[in-house]
Amino acid sequence: MRAVVQRVNGARVVVAGETVGEIVGEGLCVLVGVTHDDTPETADRLARKLWGLRVLEGEKSCSDTGAPLLVVSQFTLYGDARKGRRPTWNAAAPGPVAEPLVDEVCARLRALGAHVETGRFGAKMEVSLTNDGPFTVLLEV
Repeated sequence: MRAVVQRVNGARVVVAGETVGEIVGEGLCVLVGVTHDDTPETADRLARKLWGLRVLEGEKSCSDTGAPLLVVSQFTLYGDARKGRRPTWNAAAPGPVAEPLVDEVCARLRALGAHVETGRFGAKMEVSLTNDGPFTVLLEV
């Protein structure tokens, strides 16, 4: 699994004019990509990493402050544009594999005590956020 994590001061996802997920104030916006060999155990490792990642103000984590997370599926994180001008998506897991694993990341975060908002898998989403810092980090588990 691959995740782009942004420390934010508010973020939301809109689908067809409707807000489907939103966090207010300090938190993390997390774009999650799934590849073919990811498992529920991989999802658990990512959730634990996100929950304890000390990137909030004062080197605190979501587990320290109770800050919310907005988790958005993002198959394009496994796009490969090294060759030619059109990315390939071969490394991205197909929807029937990826969707349950993104859901599993969210479920594991919630089991840890996190407030989690989400996008809508497979939908055309408009993601807006205020990057705080700016601060962005790439995670791979």
